[in-house]
Amino acid sequence: MSPLSLEDQVIVALRRITRAIDLHSRGLMQEIGLTAPQLASLQTIARMQPITVGALAKSIHLSQATLTGILSRLESRNLVSRGRRGQDKRTVVVELTEEGQAMIKNAPSLLQDRFHRELLLLQEWEQTQMLSTLQRIASMMDAEDIDASPVLSAGEVSTPAEHDARYLNE
Repeated sequence: MSPLSLEDQVIVALRRITRAIDLHSRGLMQEIGLTAPQLASLQTIARMQPITVGALAKSIHLSQATLTGILSRLESRNLVSRGRRGQDKRTVVVELTEEGQAMIKNAPSLLQDRFHRELLLLQEWEQTQMLSTLQRIASMMDAEDIDASPVLSAGEVSTPAEHDARYLNE
């Protein structure tokens, strides 16, 4: 068996990354019944509650439309509660329920948390080089305009407009 060409080695490395994300996402769903964006939302709410929907969306880099769908799913499982507080009744705040707090205590860590810890162990020049390389790869794959948050999760392929519509039901 001949050794892989450099091009094939790059593809294999990309495939391993994709598989790691997919396997982690499936594991989360099997273990706790949540997607990575749902768990990231719960973790952020736990740290910042009560938090407005707008502030939560900014914090986890998701559109409010996408987040509204995520919150609806979490609320249907009684993990979060939404309500209006203060004088401005247009402002919706989110808090964890007791069930949500229990879920956070027992939840596994997100893949990006482990990656972040490992990334911080690298020298700054290595981190910068990695970012540059990954940005170049995204460009080479025409993925520059794909909507993405800093949550490593698997999902269906979509255009940016389809992204928000798809996750409304998440």
